[in-house]
Amino acid sequence: MKLECDRLLLADALAMAGGVITTRTPTPALLCVRLVAKNDVLEISATDTEVGLSLAIPNVSITEEGEALIPADKLTQIVRACEDSTIAIAVVRNLATITAADSTFKIYGYEPREFPGVRGFPAKADFELDAALLRRLITRTVFATARDDSRYAISGVLMDRKKSNLRLVATDGRRLAVARGSCKGSDGDQQAIIPTKALSALNRLLNEPDASVKVARDGNQVVFQVGEATNGGAVLSTSVDERSFPPFEDVIPKDHDRRCTCDAAELSSAIRRASLLTNEESKGVRMSFSAKHVTLTSRAPEMGESEVRIDSEQYQGEPLEIAFNPNFIAEVLKVLDAPQVVIELKAPNKPGVIKSGADYTYVVMPVSLT
Repeated sequence: MKLECDRLLLADALAMAGGVITTRTPTPALLCVRLVAKNDVLEISATDTEVGLSLAIPNVSITEEGEALIPADKLTQIVRACEDSTIAIAVVRNLATITAADSTFKIYGYEPREFPGVRGFPAKADFELDAALLRRLITRTVFATARDDSRYAISGVLMDRKKSNLRLVATDGRRLAVARGSCKGSDGDQQAIIPTKALSALNRLLNEPDASVKVARDGNQVVFQVGEATNGGAVLSTSVDERSFPPFEDVIPKDHDRRCTCDAAELSSAIRRASLLTNEESKGVRMSFSAKHVTLTSRAPEMGESEVRIDSEQYQGEPLEIAFNPNFIAEVLKVLDAPQVVIELKAPNKPGVIKSGADYTYVVMPVSLT
């Protein structure tokens, strides 16, 4: 194999592939990227056997077609370190030579047949949507997944489609995020729990807002195709959890009698300031809702206390005091791009709901400060 490629495009592709590669494995091939040079296209593939990614770099100058299996970390470091606009790669008998204007590197690789392979996109997609919408749905939910791997059923995000209506749902048992959107697809319903790692890797591929994303279920895998496969596009496949997602619709309260509309930026700033005087022993922020104001207070033993007040743009219902983990409120406000948020409440010991328009619902459990 012998080729010359744009260095920045190669660096970007290797960085995306690196998000899939595992850091601990007894299998050397899983620490590598497979390069396939053919028909003026360089295909870069990586996998950890659960998540697979294949990217295409078009318009590559290929003087000798072929394939290679090269350790990903060293190849990425070399490509990043060089400052030339183009970089040359030649592979003979698993020895890769990377050449820039004033430097040459040689890396020992492996037999390409040792690579386990990456699943391609099926012949037919189940549904399709714009990259901008999918990125929005992922961003608004993936942060709420569980960090504990032993609870795998909720350490991923539920992708739930009913005809042209698509929902992504995430929960860690203490909060729940539901983001909604529309897609173009065939009739029928589909559900799959997508691992957080796969969605994080997919999110990095969604840089072109107008790009089309095709999605298909293929056995125990869900496969995403971003853009055209041979024209700078990518295919990502992931195993899914076959177990049932928790019955999340039962968790969303429907009987709230208090409703507050706040400026999202002001509330975010207030939460950040009020949380400055919290600690592990007292990590809640008390929120007092009234007709004119939302007052946030916090207190930590042997540290001090704080009080922050913002205007409530609209409030319906009787005054109420309730406490939340400030991180759970701050994190959701970071992913919302609306100028206002609506907070719905029932009682100090009942879940609160934050809404942004008709397409986003976030349920968060209160904490006790007694």
